[in-house]
Amino acid sequence: MSKLLSHDDYQKLAADFRPRTQLFIDGRFVDAESGKTFDDVSPRDGKVIAQVAEGDAADIDAAVKAARRAFEKGSWANMAPAKRKRVLLAFAEKLREHRNELALLESLDMGKPIRDAFSVDVMSSANCIQWHAEAIDKVYDEVAPSGPDALGLITREPIGVVGAVVPWNFPMMMAAWKLGPALATGNSVIVKPAEQSPLSMLRVAELAVEAGLPEGVLNVVPGFGPTAGKALGLHPDVDCIAFTGSGEVGKLFLQYSGQSNMKRVWLEAGGKTPNIVMADVPDLDKAAQHAAMGIFFNQGEVCTAASRLVVQESIREEMIEKIMTIGETMQPGDPIDPATKMGAIVDEEQMKRILGYIEKGQKEGATLRMGGEQVRRNEGGFYVAPTVFDGVKNDMTIAREEIFGPVLSVISVKDEDEAVKVANDTTYGLAASIWTRDITKAHRMARAVKAGSVWVNCWDGGDMTMPFGGFKQSGNGRDKSLHAMDKYTEIKATWIDLT
Repeated sequence: MSKLLSHDDYQKLAADFRPRTQLFIDGRFVDAESGKTFDDVSPRDGKVIAQVAEGDAADIDAAVKAARRAFEKGSWANMAPAKRKRVLLAFAEKLREHRNELALLESLDMGKPIRDAFSVDVMSSANCIQWHAEAIDKVYDEVAPSGPDALGLITREPIGVVGAVVPWNFPMMMAAWKLGPALATGNSVIVKPAEQSPLSMLRVAELAVEAGLPEGVLNVVPGFGPTAGKALGLHPDVDCIAFTGSGEVGKLFLQYSGQSNMKRVWLEAGGKTPNIVMADVPDLDKAAQHAAMGIFFNQGEVCTAASRLVVQESIREEMIEKIMTIGETMQPGDPIDPATKMGAIVDEEQMKRILGYIEKGQKEGATLRMGGEQVRRNEGGFYVAPTVFDGVKNDMTIAREEIFGPVLSVISVKDEDEAVKVANDTTYGLAASIWTRDITKAHRMARAVKAGSVWVNCWDGGDMTMPFGGFKQSGNGRDKSLHAMDKYTEIKATWIDLT
């Protein structure tokens, strides 16, 4: 198993960095049909890493045709479950073997600390592929409880060609959450990575083929949303879209489905997570640590970021002081330095968006207690300091809109009822945390909060056995667990008359 390297080692590797930059279609790397490329800029220093092939409608069509050929041929879809499992297990192991390379790709491409890319992103991706591989020959079909004159079979069949559109904050892990169940159930997949972070998935696709995945089963087409993404959403031979990203873009994919072939559309469209801390919190230090990590981890570029601290007034000030003390230890640093706890914002546009929200928060009357500015300006990259706002009202812009940056809004409440009311006063419903030593209160509040995941006395709890997805405008469908396989299969009812 590879180990985390030193800062000097990663700097040397980065200097010699030569990533794959072509499209990956039908088991091989190819140029875009138009010949176009786009600049892939590292948020670490604002410099161009590489020129990446820019896929558009023609390339999406080529990838869909390759995926459909592979599916209809049956080299993967009809492979014996035990053999398909072995291939995916080998795929997971390939990811682990190339742990440092993949971590460096993620860190350079989107700015996350390399220690997180190494220990969280790569390993979680490999574990997801492995978990679904191991489920392949353990999920049974059903026999209906029919009478003696008939036999009712209920079988699951792969849906066909899946388009996976993944975001830039966890490029590899969000793709793995889709690839694991989609491939395990026998589908062919086209991944459209975000244009800000296309590199890791190109390498992952190459490793998948090395592990034994048949050609055409996994294709990767970098490109832009209005061209490649739209073409995938509208393509009449795509059976399913699995999307993680903004609600605005998610709604476009619902429209694309209606305008084309009514393909299945599964959405994970972000959140505005309430982190509810009651006065009877069992461990205030632990709660503060989780609150700080919940908003500053991955630079706050997390769909479940604990961006709203809904705290009972009697402990508000003590909680804020503890969070700010932790935040001081998480100042942004070089993403490829293993000592760095918070890296760079993905690009200049997102950095300006975050700074715009910070400015709006001040104008609307919130009190800036910490941070609020761009830092490391001399590095050429895009860095924002850990930021804490106090005195936030739930109708303020910073409390209602997903900032996707290291910006915490502290909202004071009197009691349990007000905490639940504030938590639910949002268009989102992805996740929530509740901190209390009263188990009855915890159950009561967990039931009352409208969110797909509720964590009690922790933030971001769970593992691959737990489904993940949202209520309301946070989306539909579930990633992770056996429930993820529901998205990529059709249920067929076969009735056999025995008379």
